[in-house]
Amino acid sequence: MLRYTGRRVLQMIPVFIGATFLIYALVFLLPGDPVAALAGDRALTPAVTEQLRARYHLDQPFLVQYLLYLKGLLTLDFGTSFSGQPVGEVLAQAFPITLKLAFTAIVIETVLGIGAGLIAGLRQGGVFDGTVLILSLVLIAIPVFVLGFLAQFFVGIRWGLAPPTVGADTSLSRLLLPACVLAAVSFAYVLRLTRTSVAATLSTDFVRTATAKGLSRPRVVGVHVLRNSLIPVVTFLGADLAALMGGAVVTEGIFNINGVGGTIYQAVIRGEAPTVVSFVSVLVVVYLIANLLVDLLYAVLDPRIRYV
Repeated sequence: MLRYTGRRVLQMIPVFIGATFLIYALVFLLPGDPVAALAGDRALTPAVTEQLRARYHLDQPFLVQYLLYLKGLLTLDFGTSFSGQPVGEVLAQAFPITLKLAFTAIVIETVLGIGAGLIAGLRQGGVFDGTVLILSLVLIAIPVFVLGFLAQFFVGIRWGLAPPTVGADTSLSRLLLPACVLAAVSFAYVLRLTRTSVAATLSTDFVRTATAKGLSRPRVVGVHVLRNSLIPVVTFLGADLAALMGGAVVTEGIFNINGVGGTIYQAVIRGEAPTVVSFVSVLVVVYLIANLLVDLLYAVLDPRIRYV
């Protein structure tokens, strides 16, 4: 297990470097001058412009800029944004908010998706099965921004069941509605994955053997069916955590949440490469760690898998 984990960690290094390089290159190739965007309507003198370009290494070739940034990244020095605020402080302010939002969404989609998918898989062709399949298709078909505005209007404004916006108060009660919106599409996929996997597992030989031995229905479902059916679901959930954190731009914008999504969006507009790459780098690390944990969980869910 330790050798496998060490090998997986070594595999993460080129992935991390490649991802940060591509993101930095894309930001570098964006049209416009970030120094001019920083000045706004005011014209800067040539001396001030050159000073700012030297401060942020914009006068260096692209490869030199990236290597300098990578050096700072490895020493946990994320640099300074064009507004003068250290990027580390921006990270410390935005990431806990989005992390709380993403984990709340993960819990919602995991509990509801696996529960509904298990019941639908055990009762194939029934009313509940057909209802949840139609519901999942509707959730997948509706864009997130439409679902967000509908939830904000009906649940938050008309019915008054939840605050329509979050703002500075990021308590769990205020994040619950945007978390449900963020988790809606992933909930539909978890439901369908669980339902399909449970239906396929029910027809396997070891389940029929366990039933023939006289094991109780709850033990057969809980130990044999559900445990083996969760492998594809866990794979999806591991990749979905980083996707939720990076894909919260629309949700955070609708509900006025000052998290990762809104910060990345504003940084892209201003051409702030250090801020964008710093945030994306942390997202890459979260994604890699989540996938490592998923691989290690395989040995727990399926006793046939052993890492030697």
